[in-house]
Amino acid sequence: MSELTESGTSKFADLDGLRIHYHDAGKGDAVILLHGGGPGASSWSNFRGNISELSKKYRVIMMDQPGFGKSDRAIYENERIGAFAARALHKLLRHLGIDKAHLIGNSMGGHVSMKFAIDYPESTGKLILMAPAVQVTFVTPSPSEGSKHLFGYYRGTGASPEKMRGFLSTLVYDQTMVTDELVQQRYEISAEPKTVEWTKKMFSNPGRFEELWRELDKIPQKTLLLWGRDDRVTPLERGLFMVQNLPNAELHVVSKCGHWVMIEHPQLFNRLCLEFLDR
Repeated sequence: MSELTESGTSKFADLDGLRIHYHDAGKGDAVILLHGGGPGASSWSNFRGNISELSKKYRVIMMDQPGFGKSDRAIYENERIGAFAARALHKLLRHLGIDKAHLIGNSMGGHVSMKFAIDYPESTGKLILMAPAVQVTFVTPSPSEGSKHLFGYYRGTGASPEKMRGFLSTLVYDQTMVTDELVQQRYEISAEPKTVEWTKKMFSNPGRFEELWRELDKIPQKTLLLWGRDDRVTPLERGLFMVQNLPNAELHVVSKCGHWVMIEHPQLFNRLCLEFLDR
């Protein structure tokens, strides 16, 4: 099978006035991939190294979450980010005629996956969570180094390539991955006026996220936790907390890896996901 392309898998859905962009590839049981929430993020930027392999056995849907990628920058006041994004995903699944799906989420995408499992348990299969955004800490400093970069990105003098480079450097163990091209690409997206407005309104305040670490007992689905040993955004101690408190979870820790298991170790990531989903 030839390598899948960004344009060749790109689709849009109008969900009650909210325009959502997603990538769709493969056949079989549905697997949803939800990207993280860093400035300039999108589903393709997070998972382009995984969609081809995963779609050989599953139907892979990679949704640009509301406010990111090519999806609408919807301003909403009365819901937290996780609840709104989970509801948008549920509408997308109904739009596509999918009754139940496995979820793979990185960082904020892991947070949304957990919220989806709580709010729509009948629609949730297995969960694969890569360092999901859970704001609980016991030993490591809080906020984490990466979180300081994330929530300070638009403050003060605003977005800049220098701030982007500083943020991206906290995401990876191998600093050679933070290329000039990547920095410029993510910066240009993050500096679009509509993106700046949306992010300042909806995303710059950590209080916009649910405290899902208090609700782990409500997530009985079989769960695989993937964590980089050297994660500077969501430290490994949070993974140990989650595997102790989720009813049905296992934890795989990857050395020489930061916050991006799927990007830093794509072959390992793909193998672990397929093995877990195939059981």
